[in-house]
Amino acid sequence: MASSKPPLALQASLSLASGDGVLAGEKRMALLEAIAGTGSITQAAKAIGLSYKAAWDAVEAMNNLADEPLVARMAGGPGGGGTALTARGAALLASYRVAAEQHARFVDALNQSLGQARSDLSLLQRLTMKTSARNQLWGRVVAITRGAVNDEITLQLRGGDRIVAIITQASTEAMGLAVGTEAAALIKASWVMLAVVDASQPHLRISARNQLRGRVVALQAGAVNTDVTIELAGGNTLSAVITQSSAEALALTPGDDVVALFKASSVILSVAS
Repeated sequence: MASSKPPLALQASLSLASGDGVLAGEKRMALLEAIAGTGSITQAAKAIGLSYKAAWDAVEAMNNLADEPLVARMAGGPGGGGTALTARGAALLASYRVAAEQHARFVDALNQSLGQARSDLSLLQRLTMKTSARNQLWGRVVAITRGAVNDEITLQLRGGDRIVAIITQASTEAMGLAVGTEAAALIKASWVMLAVVDASQPHLRISARNQLRGRVVALQAGAVNTDVTIELAGGNTLSAVITQSSAEALALTPGDDVVALFKASSVILSVAS
């Protein structure tokens, strides 16, 4: 079943700042809204999912940062004490509501103006990913084979190459993987082995599930290892770090056809959060 996820959209939060720092964000303003509605710090905290202490800590922080106190404790009486917004707090909340409404309209208009360019947000999200793995290949899940403990995930890259990853069922569920999900395959360069294509033996018989054919486009020799860059179908590139002696034995040069080999268990999958 194809993924039914909606396209990415811009989101932004609105916060109020004073000269001494951030006075309030959406959570704190929601707390003020709840206090105004309930007249009780206990009920207000419960309504927005805060503990009583966290709510009072937030109130005290806002009171200290604001030019005037925003929340006041009400004296006890026959009905007991309570909590209420001061006139300054009520005025600030009203101003925030107006600003929040205008802010929401702006973000909505910005999403509308992006139009088809909203697909670029997915690319921008990928470019911000930080990982030590040299190889980060994006694709789409085209098959999931369930096992007793582990799942076999097949990812199709741009250009048609496929990568197989073995991950735990818990990981499959935690990442929400399904056919159609976009994901990145992360493979350390040191996990990639290389084989030279032999015209007399075009089909390799080897246990590594992943066998990607490509062309050597760059070689960087070091004292011990050689960094090899392979261009795959669709313009993807894959890096492999092999020993200098292996590079010499294979007599690698730019333009050579090679096969990049790596085990399915060596593939780490990642999805955008």
